[in-house]
Amino acid sequence: MSLPAFDGPALLAWYRAHRRRMPWRDAVSPYRTLVSEVMLQQTRVETVIPYFERFVATWPDFEALAAAPLADVLARWSGLGYYRRARMLHAAAQAVVAQGGVPRTPDGLRALPGVGPYTAGAVGSIALGLDMALVDGNVERVLCRHDARPEPPATIRRALWARAESLVPPGEAGDHNQALMELGATVCTPTSPACGRCPLARGCAGRAEPARYPARVAKRAVPEAHCHVARVVEDGAVLLVRRAGTGLLGGLWELPGSVPSPVAEDPGVLVTALRRRAGMEVTDIVPRA
Repeated sequence: MSLPAFDGPALLAWYRAHRRRMPWRDAVSPYRTLVSEVMLQQTRVETVIPYFERFVATWPDFEALAAAPLADVLARWSGLGYYRRARMLHAAAQAVVAQGGVPRTPDGLRALPGVGPYTAGAVGSIALGLDMALVDGNVERVLCRHDARPEPPATIRRALWARAESLVPPGEAGDHNQALMELGATVCTPTSPACGRCPLARGCAGRAEPARYPARVAKRAVPEAHCHVARVVEDGAVLLVRRAGTGLLGGLWELPGSVPSPVAEDPGVLVTALRRRAGMEVTDIVPRA
């Protein structure tokens, strides 16, 4: 398909004049970029900023994070959710230290634990000056609208990556990639895009009907699970048990209880669960709503 011309210089000029102040942009390094990008996955910027500042104040570089106990890292992450991100970030720091430094190639970056094409593109372009593209949700929306592509992004992901790679200006990939993400976050938003303020408006094939692009896919219903837990108290202390290191909420602490299931369980399963998970023999359970 024939694609409209893309005004890269206008995008860069707009970004350099209007970019938001963020702590990971004030002092750029592979470590700070990686931490910020991992935290920003499925989390809003406003939420991430205080967590980022506390995290890098505690562990300012890969060496410090790699040496930290995972339990401390998870505790510092508490409240951000998606704790697998914290475990993989910790593992990535250990891998960087073990191999003597940050990889300087796209393949080397993508080989780090938890680092996929997007995160590798962010670290490579922003912190290492590599001519790498990246595509996240914001970039998908900008490209789909600019090129008037009505397909759901998930169905044309390879094409979007190819388009993004073709647009990277040599030597300026970091600012270019951040400009695309910034544009999607602040101007080319999912609803009510501010087309009058967009530096790409002149060449945007979807400007007349931005709501058409990209096509939205109905969200799947969130599954419900039910389980029973026990609150065991002795001398003012509450018993907690640690979940397995993998799977849902892996490695986190919780009240001991039964395994979640799609339907409500008989509270009697607590007896078995407490014996298996906490080594306790229970003779009396007081139900609480």
